[in-house]
Amino acid sequence: MRTIDRWLTSPWRRSCAAVLAGALPVLAFPAPSLWWFAYGALVPWLLLARSAPTGRRAAYDGWCGGFGFMLAVHHWLLPSLHVFIFLIAALIGLLWAPWGWLVRRFLGGRPSPGRGAGALLVLPSAWLVVELVRSWQGLGGPWGMLGASQWQVGPALRLASVGGVWLLSFLVVAVNVAVTVLVSVREARVPAVASLVATAAATSATWLWAPRPHVDSQARIAVVQPGVVTGPHSAAARFGLEERLTRRLAGQDLDLIVWGESSVGHDLRDRPDLARRLSALSRETGADLLVGVDARRSDRPGIYKSSVLVGPDGPTGDRYDKMRLVPFGEYVPARALLGWATSVGRAAGEDRRRGTEQVVMDVGHGLRVGPLICFETAFPDMSRHLAGDGADVLLGQSSTSSFQGSWAPAQHASLAALRAAETGRPMVHATLTGVSAVYGPGGQRVGPWLGTDASAARVYEVPLAHGVTPYVRYGDWPVDGALLVLAVLCASEGARALRLRRSGREPLAPPARTVRESPARPWR
Repeated sequence: MRTIDRWLTSPWRRSCAAVLAGALPVLAFPAPSLWWFAYGALVPWLLLARSAPTGRRAAYDGWCGGFGFMLAVHHWLLPSLHVFIFLIAALIGLLWAPWGWLVRRFLGGRPSPGRGAGALLVLPSAWLVVELVRSWQGLGGPWGMLGASQWQVGPALRLASVGGVWLLSFLVVAVNVAVTVLVSVREARVPAVASLVATAAATSATWLWAPRPHVDSQARIAVVQPGVVTGPHSAAARFGLEERLTRRLAGQDLDLIVWGESSVGHDLRDRPDLARRLSALSRETGADLLVGVDARRSDRPGIYKSSVLVGPDGPTGDRYDKMRLVPFGEYVPARALLGWATSVGRAAGEDRRRGTEQVVMDVGHGLRVGPLICFETAFPDMSRHLAGDGADVLLGQSSTSSFQGSWAPAQHASLAALRAAETGRPMVHATLTGVSAVYGPGGQRVGPWLGTDASAARVYEVPLAHGVTPYVRYGDWPVDGALLVLAVLCASEGARALRLRRSGREPLAPPARTVRESPARPWR
């Protein structure tokens, strides 16, 4: 241990260690998907910040760890953003600087049992606020939230129905803090053990108490995934392939057919020939088609990404325009300042336009669906609102064709499990090039994934459930609780600082001399 401490005395070595420690949690996400690793992945980072010689150094350890974390969970963006990925990771990593300072404040030195117990509440709350801030769409959205690593764990999905992915992140960080206290702070081991026992008890109680989705019917929904199509006329070739795959679905008594994001490269008002071909497919298969249009609109200026419903008589008029766009991928923030990014990466040459409201579509057979486009499936509030507005099925249309061979497609597909569990609604994640997946109302997988090597049309028997989960009813209450904890902390720290200042304040007037004192001969 002393050898490690000596090695870490070098600021550069310590910074590199913090970056590596911050990157460790990525192994809990797909593709490695070592979900159990999440419960100890933060321990090296916590130990490092705890041992910092000063609060300033602990904040720097938090920043470096945040940089490593953001770089690791977004590493697949490197071919698209080039040097920008490092700049973005460094800027967003700053959010973890106060978290690093708090780690040392509560766990540094020889903390009392009270400080150790406080760490089990304050540090997960501070982490949750970091996730809240970076979840803003302008900062890249909530991709890589720590709780999302638990997408395939049954008890965790039950917890998600109560408090969303936020509750999962809080508990994962709390377990990491408890483990850190157990291995490094002898004086606070009792509250650490108590915290682990309480977490296990709370998980078990939630498993028994939380209302389970009651499946009352099912829908037959087909996903059409054409796979990778390249060449100078790739848009037309892809449309033709999707057309041929869709024809194979005729006679299978379907409720809906879903194509991926950007599956149609022209506005259907400008291309009535494409609209006629789609309506012919609807008549042939007996089901409406939900297609993804990425094109300049004919009825208003600008390029939109949209979900468009097409029936046997053509477009039905139901349309959803994407509201939350991918920074740099679909628009360049502050283009006047950062427009040069288009010359060093695959940043958007022209900004897409935003939609103004979410839409629930009636696709017939009494089935109502709520579409989301691309990384909108990472935002728990959007799926929650669709469920509250009456959607029976959540639909995610995506592409990820730019990131074949990376961890991005599997990570993206896994998010649908959490959105399903949070809302108690099944979710269909349909892509152009994989991974496509379907999850039931409890977040359980329905049927096989369509991987990045698949070109197929597959029918899924999607179980339908109704009712309202606690998360849909009460919203992001774990975030509200975390903000309250930090507000109380700030108030108590402010009061403590005020008391210290008053107790150490110098008298306003010099003390009066007694008759024994002589100004000419001071005391010796």
